[in-house]
Amino acid sequence: MTRFVLSLLLVATAALAQDYPSRPVRLVVPLSPGGFADTPTRILAARLSEQFGRQFFVENKPGAGGTIGWDFVAKAAPDGYTLGITGTTHLISSHLYKNLQYDPFKDFTHISMMASGPYVLVVNPKKVPVANVRELIAAAKAKPGVIDYASSGNGSSQHLVGALFNSMAGVQLNHVPYKGSGPAMQDLLAGEVGVSFAGVPNVLGNVRGARLKAIAVTTPKRWVELPDVPTMAEAGVPGYEATLWLSISGPAGMPKDLVPRLTVEIAKALKDPDLQSKFREAGVEADSMSGDELLRYMHSEDAKWGKVVKETGATVN
Repeated sequence: MTRFVLSLLLVATAALAQDYPSRPVRLVVPLSPGGFADTPTRILAARLSEQFGRQFFVENKPGAGGTIGWDFVAKAAPDGYTLGITGTTHLISSHLYKNLQYDPFKDFTHISMMASGPYVLVVNPKKVPVANVRELIAAAKAKPGVIDYASSGNGSSQHLVGALFNSMAGVQLNHVPYKGSGPAMQDLLAGEVGVSFAGVPNVLGNVRGARLKAIAVTTPKRWVELPDVPTMAEAGVPGYEATLWLSISGPAGMPKDLVPRLTVEIAKALKDPDLQSKFREAGVEADSMSGDELLRYMHSEDAKWGKVVKETGATVN
């Protein structure tokens, strides 16, 4: 390639970034509507639409533990008009699915952290009448494999958070996968299953209404909306920690001038007090992190969850 052609390409790339966006931008959520990832993404999309003066819209592409959506993003044109929500499950899936058509690092441009938050360990008190985590562990040890826990699907973060609990607490809760967090919550409330590690917004109203009992949060610190609910470490499983996080990524090879601009605009959006308040209502905290910082964090999380998959023998079957 001649220097002249290369210079033309560089000028064209810079112009593309400067004019971006000239049309609506798609944010792919690889999970069902209304879940842990969906609601915060819609809140952020509205804010980014205001800042850029162009629509950022959410498109749900659930299935196969999120891998259908991530495969779609990885294969999209790297022009910034198709972005995706990555996070904990994005890394977990790479250890559970053996024939993925993409690499979770090499085939993506990881742009910015977006949010983080806990799952809440809840029980249906009519199905599993325990007051705390220690009582749940005792009940599970008395009847191994009898107490069920619901998740949003095989390979989901809910699945692995439960598998980690089984391993660290020395119990055998039986995993029951559903096609999304909505159906899982319906059966938990109906008493078809007794336990779940669920997102804050999915359980908050039911906990306050005493239909479910929250006995621990999975993060190292207590959650602001559930100040009386202990962390898992406080509740009797020392060392347990599972922070669920969301980030924004695009296909590999995005214009170098565009990525910093997106990172700056996302950080700006996440500093907005109104957005932060809405995020907390959705069960997460706004959590800004640049691409380089995000990559370092992702590699540490990848090692952690890869170890959990290996040690627990978790599968998608």
